[in-house]
Amino acid sequence: MDLKTNVDRLVKVSVMGEVASPVLRYPPYNISAFGQLIVCPGVGGIRYNVRVGDSAVNWVADHVEPGVSIKNLSSYPGNPEGPNNALNVLSCIGNEARVVSGEAKGAIGYVTGKHGGIEHVMVDFPPEVLEKLVIGDKVQVKAFGQGLKLLDFPEVTVMNIDPSLLMKMDISVEGDCLVVGVTHVIPAGIMGSGLGSNQTYSGDYDITLFDEETVKKHNLSTLRLGDVVAIMDADSTYGRIYRRGAVTIGVVVHTNSYIAGHGPGVTTILTSSKGKIKPVINSKANIAYYLNLRPELNW
Repeated sequence: MDLKTNVDRLVKVSVMGEVASPVLRYPPYNISAFGQLIVCPGVGGIRYNVRVGDSAVNWVADHVEPGVSIKNLSSYPGNPEGPNNALNVLSCIGNEARVVSGEAKGAIGYVTGKHGGIEHVMVDFPPEVLEKLVIGDKVQVKAFGQGLKLLDFPEVTVMNIDPSLLMKMDISVEGDCLVVGVTHVIPAGIMGSGLGSNQTYSGDYDITLFDEETVKKHNLSTLRLGDVVAIMDADSTYGRIYRRGAVTIGVVVHTNSYIAGHGPGVTTILTSSKGKIKPVINSKANIAYYLNLRPELNW
């Protein structure tokens, strides 16, 4: 549906990243929430077989980011993290990204998420492009979307989403509320890493999946990368907090984790401290479906 916005006042600006190397500590063990020592892939790099639309929970991996991870490693005088902060904050899910160096130069992909802590932006490219990319290739993003407002819904805050993607989502209006299609409804009580951060315009926070009854009750074993989900009693307007009646809508941006307090990450796209968002279940509510990134999947 058409929603009245201020899109005509937003600035589209270039931000740059390069394909980031995977990183591991040494020794390379992660200690799981159940006391196991685990060695497995984690953040960074090019994932040839993990893309949006795939499971977020069934990999032998920890915090794996789908597609390609990019980061700006350049420095700026007086603000050494400034270029990467711009990449991570100004990039929005659904933004177009273009490879500008290397054998895959000219290939087009789309931003699919933002990961806090390591401060990566994730970009989806078709498999034939992934085969040509190498670590260090540069990717330029047409950053567009931060500052977007829904003019008829002042109690709903928008962040981290390209306006064109927002208009493709399963959104309708019921009174003074937005009705948003989601794949899962998640209680705020199981949200973990990232909770309390005021950096809601970058990064993510994690759904912890260590309580079997809660996972079964909310069907969380079926979470997919790219799923649009609702977190109930969660307000992300000025930071990630528990607030009864609030609703946050986000996109699942990285895979599950073995580490206590961690799990599939969610980047916020809509939030209302007053509960002016009503989630409804829609199994197709995934950005890979809305952007037609995985037409081979049986949605």
